[in-house]
Amino acid sequence: PIRVAGTPCLLGTVAASRREVNMLRAAASGGRATAPCTRTRQLGRNIARGVSNRRVITQCSASYKITLLPGDGIGPEIISTAREVLEEVGRQEDIKFEFETALLGGAAIDATGVPYPEETEAKCKASDAVLLAAIGGYKWDSNPPELRPEQGLLSLRGSLDCFANLRPATILPQLVDASTLKPEVVAGTDIMVVRELVGGIYFGKPKGFGVNDKGDRIGYNTMVYSEPEVDRIAKVAFDLAGKRKGKLVSVDKSNVLEVSQLWKERVTAMGENYPDIDLSHMYVDNAAMQLVRAPTQFDTIVTGNIFGDILSDCASMLTGSIGMLPSAAIGSDGPGVYEPVHGSAPDIAGEDKANPLAQILSAAMMLRYGLDEPGAAERIENAVTKTLDQGLRTGDIMQEGCTLVGCKAMGAAVLKNL
Repeated sequence: PIRVAGTPCLLGTVAASRREVNMLRAAASGGRATAPCTRTRQLGRNIARGVSNRRVITQCSASYKITLLPGDGIGPEIISTAREVLEEVGRQEDIKFEFETALLGGAAIDATGVPYPEETEAKCKASDAVLLAAIGGYKWDSNPPELRPEQGLLSLRGSLDCFANLRPATILPQLVDASTLKPEVVAGTDIMVVRELVGGIYFGKPKGFGVNDKGDRIGYNTMVYSEPEVDRIAKVAFDLAGKRKGKLVSVDKSNVLEVSQLWKERVTAMGENYPDIDLSHMYVDNAAMQLVRAPTQFDTIVTGNIFGDILSDCASMLTGSIGMLPSAAIGSDGPGVYEPVHGSAPDIAGEDKANPLAQILSAAMMLRYGLDEPGAAERIENAVTKTLDQGLRTGDIMQEGCTLVGCKAMGAAVLKNL
């Protein structure tokens, strides 16, 4: 029997992840399974052919290949802390991680001349998940658009077809006073923003510069969405809402934009497949106002690329610091990208002042959503909560009566509590 958390099953002898076990069961029963690892595919083929799995099956723990992208600024500091946390939780949960490091953003430009080298792309595509720190910095601000660090991030997401960005904004009780809003307004806030990530105005064509009929120089972009693009992000949002409180707000500007009219039409049609989800629609300007006025009214929000970019940052500041917030970029198949919401903070790079908690919580999101290891994710989340209960704070979340610590000390405290 397979050994999964000590539970006997019927397919062989291996300590596999829950994801692999579900895929093996599907293969054995003739069902469909997506995105299995190499070992799982071989096991499935052997089961289908009636061939022994003795050579394929091992006694090792679940194993995942993780590509680390330290990026720029504080990135190398915070990602090393997250790696230590993953290694420790792996020992506790009998999970093996194989880490590979690759270049992205400004560091890649300096080393290779491009923000997203082919070698990095190959490593990311061959991995089970990608853990990214942060990219960008003043050093590259004057570069042409195609040679800016941000282009590397866009190319990364596009190459992996990570079309759905998950941005949680949760007010932890320990940090409710860190918000710039009144505690009674933000207390209990728990929002998940689902942002479409590879379409819309950031990717639409035509785009560029030109001259109008009057001879004036102009810049232009195109905001466009197809029905399939809207349908797939809507499905992700409805599925997530079903696992949360069952409320979904779709944000658009359908009173002005034709592209938003199509968006609203398709989200409404998708809602017919989810009768248990309370679906409502809101204009983007009203959504921005409501996030500040009464954030607890929201559960799950789904919106397009540019609106999601703005609203997710707005929601993140409800918590008092973007240094606490993780995010995930996922697709229908292949590895996802997990990264903190904050930037590279080049002004404090190398000074041991960075807050590593968003990076650590991004690793937890990777375990929960990308690798289907919720037990390991919960261990990390509980360790972060306990660390905050002990009154430890980095400078960005410092409060009266708490102890100011640096990046290394905060990471060490999380490890100790883990």
